[in-house]
Amino acid sequence: MKSDRLLSILLLLQTRGRVPAHELAERLEVSVRTIYRDVEALSASGVPVYAERGRHGGIELLAGFRTDVTGLTADESRALFILAAEGTHAALGLDAALGSALRKVMAALPEPHRPAAELISRRILVDAERWLRGPRPAVDIAALQEAVFADRRLRLRYRHGDAPGPRTYTVDPYGLVSKAGVWYLVADRDGVPRLFRADRIRSATLTEEPVERRSGVELADVWAVLKRQVEERPGGIEVTARVRRARVDLFLRLNAAALAGPPDDDGADEWVTVRLAYGVLGETRTLLPFADHVEVLSPPEVRDELARAAAAVTELYAGNAPARR
Repeated sequence: MKSDRLLSILLLLQTRGRVPAHELAERLEVSVRTIYRDVEALSASGVPVYAERGRHGGIELLAGFRTDVTGLTADESRALFILAAEGTHAALGLDAALGSALRKVMAALPEPHRPAAELISRRILVDAERWLRGPRPAVDIAALQEAVFADRRLRLRYRHGDAPGPRTYTVDPYGLVSKAGVWYLVADRDGVPRLFRADRIRSATLTEEPVERRSGVELADVWAVLKRQVEERPGGIEVTARVRRARVDLFLRLNAAALAGPPDDDGADEWVTVRLAYGVLGETRTLLPFADHVEVLSPPEVRDELARAAAAVTELYAGNAPARR
């Protein structure tokens, strides 16, 4: 454990430059006193490391010192060869760079770790795409990527899902997030965190104004807030329904976002009771594809909404068939 910690300190200093002792202690989950003892051990082994005390002090390597030691364990070596999501690197234009980087890592691995790393890339595949997703509009991730690295404000033409046309916003970008194969731009608009689906952005133009991010706030912080808002969004309409057992697995998969709790299933009845939450009445029409395999028990207004929708479909198809050519 100590040798891993010493190597971690060395690589952190090599990457970050001067790092306060308390920050190293927090990252490595040890005391500050242990960090200073580790620094002494590194120095005794010939690593040119030194510590400066005081308010602006920290631990630092001598300027120009570099090491090519990877220090990867067997598990770390295997982890590097499991790609997080097929297509993510391609969308960023980094497929070739990733392949080159992995070849360099493979060459730098200790000889005993190479077979395991090669094997895991052939035995483990991660596909973050959801089932039954239709074709998506083309997304110019390269333009958004350039924008988020430019540290300038961004002017967007953005189409909301329920709006007839795009709207114009000036935003302060934090970065890009890929969530289940869908790209999002995370940005502040008027100091408030906002989420913009990349495939709804009609145009993105850099302004001459420098970006104004909230002090001390990073992309991961803003994403955590936005993700929590989406996942914990209260439903305005609470629905109780029953689902035929033969369709319950498919129903739960396709309606996971609306579920308000686990299903009530005693294992004896043909039907399984579920509870769902929706923001508006129109959202409950997503239950219609299950036809007579799902019955809403309450509230009455949802039953009426689905009955109206079903009647409209029946009326549409009950008339004369369209003329054939």
